Amino acid sequence: MTFNKMLPVAAALIALPTLGLAQEADVTPPMSEIGFIFTSFMFLVCGFLVFWMAAGFTMLEAGLVRQKNVAMQLTKNMGLFSLAAIAYYIVGYNLMYPLGSWTMGSDDAGGYLGILFSPAVMEPVGLAGVEADLTYATVGSDFFFQLMFCAATASIVSGAVAERIKLWPFLIFTAILTGFIYPIQASWKWGGGFLDSQYGFLDFAGSTVVHSVGGWAALAGALILGPRLGKYKDGRVVPFMGSNLPLATLGTFILWLGWFGFNGGSQLYMDTAGNIADISRIFANTNMAAACGAMAAMILTQLLYKKVDLTMVLNGALAGLVSITAEPLTPSIGMAGIIGAIGGVIVVFGVPFLDKLKIDDVVGAIPVHLFAGIWGTLAVLLTNGDATFGGQIISIVIVGVFVFVVSSIVWLILKATMGIRVSEEEEMLGLDMAELGMEAYPEFSKG
Repeated sequence: MTFNKMLPVAAALIALPTLGLAQEADVTPPMSEIGFIFTSFMFLVCGFLVFWMAAGFTMLEAGLVRQKNVAMQLTKNMGLFSLAAIAYYIVGYNLMYPLGSWTMGSDDAGGYLGILFSPAVMEPVGLAGVEADLTYATVGSDFFFQLMFCAATASIVSGAVAERIKLWPFLIFTAILTGFIYPIQASWKWGGGFLDSQYGFLDFAGSTVVHSVGGWAALAGALILGPRLGKYKDGRVVPFMGSNLPLATLGTFILWLGWFGFNGGSQLYMDTAGNIADISRIFANTNMAAACGAMAAMILTQLLYKKVDLTMVLNGALAGLVSITAEPLTPSIGMAGIIGAIGGVIVVFGVPFLDKLKIDDVVGAIPVHLFAGIWGTLAVLLTNGDATFGGQIISIVIVGVFVFVVSSIVWLILKATMGIRVSEEEEMLGLDMAELGMEAYPEFSKG
């Protein structure tokens, strides 16, 4: 049954009297409102999936840090998501969409900064007196969905700077990132700003707008923090094994699941058969990119190291997902697999490249989200005829310079005023006891 044929059926089902109705009146909505209902439902469900990625990031990081720092990672992830929700509500959403709409009005289209420092406001209860049209920015489903992308950006930073950063400076940075840095640059593309109008920048679900932004902020933090004690000794890299690889693997699968909402929901509408077909295609391409990213990392580590490296396989899958995020719709399934596989290869070479530069990224967030994010943004050129090389490159550079410079300034201010790194003694003891006074696995503590 086609979607067009399903709509009357859906309308009839909606019109059925239910126990929740005060009166059994004819409440059959018009066809346009049914489209609104389906689209809003898509936003909510996809938003739930992207929210679940917060659990994925948390489990991945908890599994890849050492036992003495697990509780700290759990605390940071609870704090960053909660702060992101508050900061995005207070100022972020209306900075990102200055007119409170996905599609900015002609008077503000192509702008550089929408100055609208005010909290997001929801639609009237029951949309009383308001046309059911998703161009109203105050629709709760849109705010909820967009918030999840903002929070995901902060989660990327958490893993890269793990095991040596203080809790409260990190959370202050998170508030600035989610309230100002992320929304401003996102407005340049998704808010109808100058990257969209002047350069024709294409980034379907955020390889650059979300993932590279998190990667640039993480890179700035990792550089200013410096490496963990003992990570680099006498010209060699000392491996620090994660505390719980089953947990890290579970986190990866949770992220993989959440990515269907991340990319699929970015279609933005589910009101026609064409949109549903496109969402289905996005799901298939997203899955194939992840699978091929994982397999590419698995095969390459076997060839390079004579043994498969599970952590590389996990990050290979994530890199495949990041790589397809900029354009999950136009590739064929085979091309989506190739794009994802190249992302997996990037991770395998990207992790040791950072180590050569003595940039300590605990979970591999920078290769996964920054390096693969850049690749995915350029890969749009392979399948989308509307993309231009100049438009993609210039936008990558503009966003990268803005986020890296502003993030570096914020990190440096925090370093000068509060200090951002724990003492050597606290780092040796572990942040769980030094910062929190509790352990994630007290029954396994040594000594």
